[in-house]
Amino acid sequence: MSGDLKWNKIFGAGLATAMVLVGMPYAIGYIYKTKPPEKMGYFIDAPEEPSGTVEVELPPDWGTVLPVADLAAGEAAFARCQACHTVNQGGANGIGPNLWAVIGGPVMHMPGFAYSDAFNAHKAIAPVWTYDEMDQFIKAPQRHIAGTKMSFAGIRDTETRINLIAWLRSQGSGGYAIPAPDPARQPGAAVPADGAAPVEGGEAAADGQAPVEGAAAAPTAEATTPAQPSA
Repeated sequence: MSGDLKWNKIFGAGLATAMVLVGMPYAIGYIYKTKPPEKMGYFIDAPEEPSGTVEVELPPDWGTVLPVADLAAGEAAFARCQACHTVNQGGANGIGPNLWAVIGGPVMHMPGFAYSDAFNAHKAIAPVWTYDEMDQFIKAPQRHIAGTKMSFAGIRDTETRINLIAWLRSQGSGGYAIPAPDPARQPGAAVPADGAAPVEGGEAAADGQAPVEGAAAAPTAEATTPAQPSA
């Protein structure tokens, strides 16, 4: 009889322990029950930008920036273009055309170079490598001439592009005039009502050659623009 009670006590203790373990989470959940917030998350007061406002970047004032450009920095910037372009007089074409006297020259100037169809079509819109044309092409080749064979991503830094263009001008394009300073392109100048950037100041195209497709940082592959008026 006592033996039977002994085992009953053991089973009872085990059963009681199991019930406590199973019921404890429910009891704790009831005691520490939390209420969900009426509004989820945190409010961050971040004022919205006015819609419809587009910031337009004025093009470089070539009459002001070219005379003081850093030619050494421009030559250093051209180092990233050397894989595709040569710039010495009479130099051979590479993946991209030789760039001697490219600034201010006509496009597609290198006989035998296989220009892309996109570049060939663009020359009807911009037949000369003006400062503005070269600047826009170097900044984003694929965006400026969609379909160009030049795979270079572009140079977003304006100062680097200015130095590079100034140095390219020193390589056979010294006769291409620098326009007079243009107040409409200087900091604080009002942007035209339609949001378009001011047209590049006058520059006359000098005898020279045109850029070629496939350039890296420098105007290498194709690019063209209307001739610029002379200063």
